[in-house]
Amino acid sequence: MKKTYLLLHIAVILAGFTGVFGKLITLNEGLLVWYRVLFSTVMLFFVLKIFRVNSNITFQEKLGIGKAGMFITIHWIFFYASIKYSNISIGVVCYCLTSFFTAVFKPVIDKTRFKISELLLSALTVLGISLIFHFDASYQLGIGLGVISSAFAALYTIYNERLVQRYDSKVINFYQMLSGVIGLGILLPAYLYFFPVKTFFPGARDIFYLLLLSLFCTVGLYILFAEVLKKIPAFTVNLTFNLEPIYAIILAFLFFNESKEVNFSFYLGLFFVMASVALQTFISVSKKV
Repeated sequence: MKKTYLLLHIAVILAGFTGVFGKLITLNEGLLVWYRVLFSTVMLFFVLKIFRVNSNITFQEKLGIGKAGMFITIHWIFFYASIKYSNISIGVVCYCLTSFFTAVFKPVIDKTRFKISELLLSALTVLGISLIFHFDASYQLGIGLGVISSAFAALYTIYNERLVQRYDSKVINFYQMLSGVIGLGILLPAYLYFFPVKTFFPGARDIFYLLLLSLFCTVGLYILFAEVLKKIPAFTVNLTFNLEPIYAIILAFLFFNESKEVNFSFYLGLFFVMASVALQTFISVSKKV
């Protein structure tokens, strides 16, 4: 179990770089995500071939995996839109609401009872986000997009938790990324009609960042994510991912000087978010002792 938690925190550190790449890549959020899933699909194709992973599953099974892939694709679109309409710090902190949506959605989807402890811990996160929400009115669009992003991230985790019990994590991620390429590719013409761009193709610098984003923060991250879900509940995984803002905000402060854009209410809100993670960790450890 200790190894699983170590893998989880490695995944969280990798996730911390996701927002940074979102800021560095100049493409709009729709194109950014489409190229991300495209590059990731190609990489995962070769991973399956090199490791000779059996990927022969039925068409219905592929559709089931692909549905979860569309959830993560939509999550990324709103996540990067949140960053581009506000900043990295806002985007990654809003992601912390994923644990709240997981605590609400999972009992409804699985038709089980709500867990009071999960709802109370998530309430701390909501309190933190609400404090951050009021610190600057100019960022409210970015925060709103971030909230929608976290809802789709929760749905992805809940459905992925089921898939990892039946399929190889590399097969899951391949068909999820492929569904993102196809699904978003179909919607892209309409998307670009409403959000036009000067060029469809990324430059050399954007390609370099997209390759890093796809290799480490997509293929590597989501294979680790799927492996972790085999042994750790979705709520605990999502709550632990609330640590992502710490890494991302440190990077944003160092490379983008975002510390000048936040004030006391932001830090107070961040404190409540981190408190929810600490309490959940304490509860999880206590149950295993």
